[in-house]
Amino acid sequence: MSLQGAEDPGDRAVAAEAIYPLLTAAVRHQPRDISLTAASTLATVERTGPRRITDLAVTQGVTQPSMTALVTVLVRAGLAERRADPRDQRVVLVALTAAGADYLRSRRRAGTEALARLTGKLPSDEVAALLAAAPALRHLHELDNEQRAAGHQAPAQAEEPVL
Repeated sequence: MSLQGAEDPGDRAVAAEAIYPLLTAAVRHQPRDISLTAASTLATVERTGPRRITDLAVTQGVTQPSMTALVTVLVRAGLAERRADPRDQRVVLVALTAAGADYLRSRRRAGTEALARLTGKLPSDEVAALLAAAPALRHLHELDNEQRAAGHQAPAQAEEPVL
C-alpha cells in the first residue's frame, strides 16, 4: 500500500473491499419488521421531503403499482402519510410521519450499536485506526449525499437506492 493511498486506485479498492462487508453487517443487524425497500423508501422521503409515488418507484427501482402497495403498508403502519401537493391538489405526495422518523432513528441506532459491539472486540490500536479514519468515512457519507441530491435535481435521472 502506498503512503499516498489516495493516489493509488488499488489502495482505494482495498479500502472499499474492507468497508463493504461492514455495510452488509450493518444491514444484517437492522430490525426486520419491514423490507429493505420500505426502509429505503422512508429514508428517501426523510432526506428529500414529500415525494410522488412515481418518483419513489423510480428511486427504488420498482414498478408504480408495487410502490403504491408499499406506501399503503407504510401508511397503515403509521410510518408515512399521503397528502395533497400544495402546488397541485391533484397530486398526492408521500410524507414521513413522526412515527416514521422515530422508526428510522431506531433502525440507525440498532445498526450503530451492533457495529459498536463489534468495535468493542478490537484491540486499542485498531480502534485508534478507526477513529483516525472517522473523518474520511464521514466525508464519504457527505459525498454520497451530494451525489443523491444531484440526482433529485435531474428528474430524468434515476437515483441510487438508499438504505
